[in-house]
Amino acid sequence: MPSKKHKPEEIIGKLREAEIVLAQGGSAAEASRRIAVSEQTYYRWRKEYGGLKTDQARRMKDLEKENGRLRRAISDLTLDKLILQEAARGNF
Repeated sequence: MPSKKHKPEEIIGKLREAEIVLAQGGSAAEASRRIAVSEQTYYRWRKEYGGLKTDQARRMKDLEKENGRLRRAISDLTLDKLILQEAARGNF
């Protein structure tokens, strides 16, 4: 069965639904079954998205994407710098 990529808004909605089940005295296993994910996924989502609002989660994902892009840019520039330094020394 292929895995489904959930959006942050969907994850937060499912976590709220799971919180309702837990508040009514249900177990974490029952809550994860209710939102149709594994118990491990439920705990991972709770760790990552617990306490966030929808707009905060969306902003967090955007920042993570931008951070990755900036890291790649820095690594490319660092590599270019090292190549230029070696060429300037005559080791190239």
